Amino acid sequence: MIDPCLLDPSDDLLAGVDWDMTVTEASAWATPADCTPDADWHPAKVPGTAAGALADAGLFSLDAPTPLHDRDVWYLAHVEVQEPGAYRLIAPGLATVCEAWFDCEPVLISDSMYARHEIRLDLDGPGDLMLCFRALAPHLERKGPRARWRTQLANHAGLRLMRTTLLGHMPGWCPDVHAVGPWRGLHLVAEGSVRVEDLAIEATLGEDGTGRLRVALRLPGAPGDTPPVLHCAGWEAPLDTGDDGLWSADMLLPGIEAWWPHTHGTPHLHDLTLHTTTGDVALGRTGFRRIEVDRGADGDGFALKVNGERIFCRGAVWSNADILRLPSTRESYRPWLERARDAHMNMLRIGGTMVPEAPAFHHLCDELGILVWQDLPFANFDYPAKDPDFVAAVGDETRNHMRATQASPSLAVVCGGSEMYQQAAMLGLSENRWRGPLTEEILPAAVREVRPDVAYVPNSPCGGAMPFSPNAGVAHYYGVGAYLRPLEDARRANVRFAAECLAFANIPDGDAQTLPGGNAPGHDPAWKKGVPRDRGVGWDFEDVRDHYVAALYDVSPAKLRHGDPQAWLDLGRAAVAEVMEATFAEWRRPGSDCAGALVWTFQDLAPGAGWGVVAHDGRPKSAWYGLQRAFRPVAVSVTDEGTNGLAIHVVNETAEEQALRLDLACLRDGRLAVASGSSDLVLAPREARTLAATDLIGAFFDVTYAFRFGPLSHDCTHVRLSSADGAGLDEAFHFPLGRSASGKGAILSVAMDRDDDGTDVLVLETDRVAQSICIDDDAFEAQDNWFHLAPGQAKRIRLVRRPESDATARPGGLVRALNSDAIAYSAA
Repeated sequence: MIDPCLLDPSDDLLAGVDWDMTVTEASAWATPADCTPDADWHPAKVPGTAAGALADAGLFSLDAPTPLHDRDVWYLAHVEVQEPGAYRLIAPGLATVCEAWFDCEPVLISDSMYARHEIRLDLDGPGDLMLCFRALAPHLERKGPRARWRTQLANHAGLRLMRTTLLGHMPGWCPDVHAVGPWRGLHLVAEGSVRVEDLAIEATLGEDGTGRLRVALRLPGAPGDTPPVLHCAGWEAPLDTGDDGLWSADMLLPGIEAWWPHTHGTPHLHDLTLHTTTGDVALGRTGFRRIEVDRGADGDGFALKVNGERIFCRGAVWSNADILRLPSTRESYRPWLERARDAHMNMLRIGGTMVPEAPAFHHLCDELGILVWQDLPFANFDYPAKDPDFVAAVGDETRNHMRATQASPSLAVVCGGSEMYQQAAMLGLSENRWRGPLTEEILPAAVREVRPDVAYVPNSPCGGAMPFSPNAGVAHYYGVGAYLRPLEDARRANVRFAAECLAFANIPDGDAQTLPGGNAPGHDPAWKKGVPRDRGVGWDFEDVRDHYVAALYDVSPAKLRHGDPQAWLDLGRAAVAEVMEATFAEWRRPGSDCAGALVWTFQDLAPGAGWGVVAHDGRPKSAWYGLQRAFRPVAVSVTDEGTNGLAIHVVNETAEEQALRLDLACLRDGRLAVASGSSDLVLAPREARTLAATDLIGAFFDVTYAFRFGPLSHDCTHVRLSSADGAGLDEAFHFPLGRSASGKGAILSVAMDRDDDGTDVLVLETDRVAQSICIDDDAFEAQDNWFHLAPGQAKRIRLVRRPESDATARPGGLVRALNSDAIAYSAA
């Protein structure tokens, strides 16, 4: 088996080949011989999809997707084969039912989007390679083993029998964009150009810090008596050959620089190079790390330990870089993954409803230090685990995916899929009806065969009295969120690990005149088109967001929506950022049993107020900014402990000791300090500590207004964390009577400046606490947004040019807060 990542593009006859694509009625053409000369062909990119090709031709729109599951889609390329001989056609992924011909001779049939094919072809000259992706709809009508339960998630029960993504088939969740085409590309190479095949890499780290590297491979055509030499991190070892023809090496690397999530250290990677008599072969890069699962003292927890250190995993559930094209290149992944890193996310989960991503995704996560939780592509359905053909197919696809990511240290958790256990349990079925061999035996065996170094979870969620109980194992937690519980429920639920949580209809940038859905979301029903919802319920996730707007700000969202749409939008954006910060403050505090939480979802699949914390166009939303603050490796947060006072939590996740200073001020009318205090502290590497606010003040003060001895003396408490040299690191705010009771009429001042590197900077000051400041600039992106600002200090916000903006544009826009008027700014 050849790894396409090892192919030299100059050896690939399909590299740079022009492809064309056309769409026909289902079964209109049986073979290429039936093609009609008047067919409407369009240029198509490979790897790519039919939806992407049609969109490039102006014939497909996310606003009104054209159904493709009931059509046949044909791809055509002319291949210049110069030398007759043996070739290999490599197809890493064809969506979904596909037939292929070379010069009208059938060469391949596939019925799985996730199957990997490698076919030997004897070719004697140039010819046409044609692919037909057959209509999926007739296959969905075929009968299979009776399902023990049905799901509302997908729009056709037959999807349980087809190995294809649920993307495009989940009403209310995503656009109806059907995955059709050679989404993972094709390669055609001559047998003589194959230098390495059947490559196996295993990199691990011992408790003593010694790395162990095992490599096995085949070298077609290499002299059997000349051992190749493996090089890694300054070490080398000759490979030995066995009776099976495999070359192998087993190296120990004492003191190797370990791979860490970027929040906790450096994600060190090491080049693997094979020196042979015919030249050096780059085998890629790998990292050395150790993954363990910590179940806690009661055995009911779920925490990841990396290299012996317990990691608080935080991030989001990845959806897709582009649902139209299902891209797989570094260029398509990079801006999204850098956006995740910049928010201090150290884990992304690829859910079972999505699609496994290409090796380039994992390579970038390796480089950026982002852990990957990979659900295998199974979700909600009762799959036919007793069908031997199905079992063989899913075992092969799982092993192939593990092989494609075998050198990636970022892959930390592999899961048998999402919400199969939960779906059945919520329908009242007993455990023996939903826990079965697919996720408990078949899939874990395939995973361990290739990646014994990762943690395996049978299903997400699972654990506890019910598989979805948040106080044991892995949860999907929506107590705060869809179930409209108060913020205190984040503690009451005793969440151990939330593989998904906190879903809201997050509003993208823009005002009431420019957002998708019309010029006034308070009046235009088109606005609702981008709002996600679960099937069969009378509410959507905009209603969820409005609930927390009312709870946090004591206003009527319905009245605002119709009377002051801009205020409704701003309060909605502010509310989700506040909920994100408050919830993660609870989960990250030292006394919490929570070991991680991933927000649903990372990015939107289409324009509008979707679940994503990043918009469809790549712009961060208010939730992203809230998470960026909540996820800082060196951070401060506060929690209201009632009559126990205000708790201040300081976290140092880094590998270095931190000398820190805490300053606290209780402010009347948001500006006058009626109580204050400070404390110097030193946090060891990986240390977290909780202090009482009164420890800083030095005497009793009713910071949380729990005792109510007389009228409230303050309406906001501000805590600032700084380094020993005074540089601000983080800050936290507490509003004892709620956000709406804090100081009104803040007066902002705005000035422009530049950093030493030439970056434009906004300098903001306020006369009293300004709540949820928004910086709105079409051409430049603020590096912090939707934050509170305390008086007595200037806050510098760097402005970075948006990639799509004019190179001559200068910063200019508005700064506003919930309790202040907007101020215009511009750079000369």
